[in-house]
Amino acid sequence: MKILVTVKSVVDYNVKIRVKPDGSGVDLAGVKHSMNPFDEISVEEAIRLRDAGVATEIVVVSIGGGKSEEALRSALAMGADRAILIETTDTVEPLGVAKLVKQVADDEQPGMIIVGKQAIDDDSAQTGQMISALLNWPQATFASKIQIGAGKASVTREVDGGLQTIEVDLPAVVTTDLRLNEPRYASLPNIMKAKKKPMSRKSPSDFDVDLSPRLTVVKTEEPMPRPGGIKVASVAELIAKLKTEAHIL
Repeated sequence: MKILVTVKSVVDYNVKIRVKPDGSGVDLAGVKHSMNPFDEISVEEAIRLRDAGVATEIVVVSIGGGKSEEALRSALAMGADRAILIETTDTVEPLGVAKLVKQVADDEQPGMIIVGKQAIDDDSAQTGQMISALLNWPQATFASKIQIGAGKASVTREVDGGLQTIEVDLPAVVTTDLRLNEPRYASLPNIMKAKKKPMSRKSPSDFDVDLSPRLTVVKTEEPMPRPGGIKVASVAELIAKLKTEAHIL
């Protein structure tokens, strides 16, 4: 079974985000990027499925420019077999991403698509669901455990009431949650080998999809600074402040 994994390059989670002075968006100039953490989990899970004999090939796909190529190289260094880069400098919204991935899936015919449940830059958390709808495939979202057998995927999900296990027929789209696994670090030899692994390059114009933007950013601003905490001498003083200052009692 072939597994297709989506990968996105995002601002590194250790970087403090800066908003542009005109409020039009986030300042990305000279900012360190890395693979989206949920996508690292997706790649790791695909590798584990291959090591278990469930999968035979792992193909990673990303949409963007040079930063996206770096994310793909990181995925190849982790252990993916080959990569597909859809090169563009334009911002592609989640629906556009889903349309492009759907076209790639039509060409590659994977048995499963693994998608990070969300990207830490826009937090849309909808691309996997959109891919599933466009392909008319079953979906299992927010997976914390995946088991494959007899043409089906058994996926355990974390829900408000505890754990929920669902079973879907393959091919299917699965989105990954944080506790699914712990991604491995790429070793130096694997990083060097990744430079020789195949990476095909495509353009959005190679696909018959409409990528017209549907969303407009009205304004971007930093959150209000949180006020410092205070200490109270007694429960009575705490209740009084909750009533008179916080107005929550």
